[in-house]
Amino acid sequence: MIRRPAPTPVTDAPRRVAIYTRKSTSMGLEQEFNSLDAQREACLSFVKRQHGWSVVDARYDDGGFTGANTDRPAFQRLMADAESGQFDVVVVYKVDRLSRSLLDFMKLMERLNAAGVAFVSVTQNFTTADAMGRLTLNMLMSFAEFEREMIAERTRDKIAMSRRKGKWTGGAIPIGYVTVDKRLVVHELEAVTVRTVFDLFLQHRKTALVARLLNEQQLLPRGRRATPGAKLRWTTASVGHVLRNPIYAGIVGYEGERFRGEHPAIIEEATFERVQRILEGKERVLKFHGFNPEYLLRGMLACALCCKPMTPASTHHARMAYRYYRCTTRMKHGKEACPSAPLSAVSIEQYVVDRIAEAAVDGALAREVQAGIEAKIAKQRSHYELLRAQLPGPIANYAANAARFVEELTRLEGTARALVEARLTTETQRLDAAQRQLSEAERALANLERTGHEVRHVIAALHDFKDVWESMSIPNSGKFLRALIERVLVDEPSARAEIHLIDFAAVDPIGGTTAPESAQEAAA
Repeated sequence: MIRRPAPTPVTDAPRRVAIYTRKSTSMGLEQEFNSLDAQREACLSFVKRQHGWSVVDARYDDGGFTGANTDRPAFQRLMADAESGQFDVVVVYKVDRLSRSLLDFMKLMERLNAAGVAFVSVTQNFTTADAMGRLTLNMLMSFAEFEREMIAERTRDKIAMSRRKGKWTGGAIPIGYVTVDKRLVVHELEAVTVRTVFDLFLQHRKTALVARLLNEQQLLPRGRRATPGAKLRWTTASVGHVLRNPIYAGIVGYEGERFRGEHPAIIEEATFERVQRILEGKERVLKFHGFNPEYLLRGMLACALCCKPMTPASTHHARMAYRYYRCTTRMKHGKEACPSAPLSAVSIEQYVVDRIAEAAVDGALAREVQAGIEAKIAKQRSHYELLRAQLPGPIANYAANAARFVEELTRLEGTARALVEARLTTETQRLDAAQRQLSEAERALANLERTGHEVRHVIAALHDFKDVWESMSIPNSGKFLRALIERVLVDEPSARAEIHLIDFAAVDPIGGTTAPESAQEAAA
């Protein structure tokens, strides 16, 4: 059986004393006489009353370190010196200055006992020289740990309550926002980058491709560089982090629940929810490939039984070509997987055209399309005009900072020069990004004007749909239908079809619908 040496009793015999002090926060440590000094004075007063005791020269002060763990530099030196026999007694102002964790305290008591070092708390009159003192110390540490856990629970409850009220509770500030009076406020320049992330993902649906396009456009992320002067770049992970953050939709999340935030949103909630469905693989994408313009509903037609696309096909009989659409599920896995039979292309295309003609008779469809797209155009125009007005100021600041850093480089050498070069790189990248954003805003405003002309052509075609449709070429007929229809669901066994028009209020007029030529130019 291995026996540890018993701790040295606290007597009047000569003893070398080490004083340990700790303060949880760094607040007030800059004062001439701070909390650490007060603790040390109390310990010195106690030591002076002990005959033959003397304080060692080394100081063990931890300012700004929690007692919840032992990751403290002075504490680690204290334990190392104790085990190497540098002193005989450790004196602290209160027990919790040494540790607030019962488990940690028990471990360090074992180490002190093994080293033959006694422990004294001057304000609580505790020692480790007898069994009663050790029992009392253990009881005290239990209460100290209980208090720490209660503080942690109260902190968690406060955070939970704040989150449920939609408040920002701190942490890393997401790109697109800055904090003012502990509240999130939109940073307009970075908000453009955030909106671009969502727009590119809705267009391409691949985070890796979005990251590459953002890097090519010099739309910089926010973050630290691994090495001075290294260029910040978007990655698949950083793009995914932005796309999954509900903060951008004005939502605060907590333990799986969502609450309306008090901060302004950068994107619409509907856009955020759609992105989540795409990320989770819950939204099926129907793509138009456009190889054969004769199939007017290519990319828009889907089977209502299995929700899979219907692909064009044809067959020849007696020198006649017959066009039809067939379900991709049945084509790949047989009729047991989906009972939907091939569908005549002429029949379904004529059915869709007839329904659009009926909807366009009273002009309601034309008014709906016009109101939705014009409202979206007005919103986009207001946004880019505001951005165009705000960018010149930051561009001038970035240019002035870059010029100042260039001037400083002529007077610096060594490490200081490297630091200034890194700052110059940062300002230059910010200047390039802001100038690019200004160019993008100008381009977007020009595109909005062209989109307005295209919208008027579509509206004119809807008002005179029957006459215009008959004069359109086959390629322009397909373009016109894709400008109006999102998809057509066909239940072939029941001979039913549902036509889903595009939500024109949600269409991005800069890169959204593809309009055909004007009614006069559409005729072949």
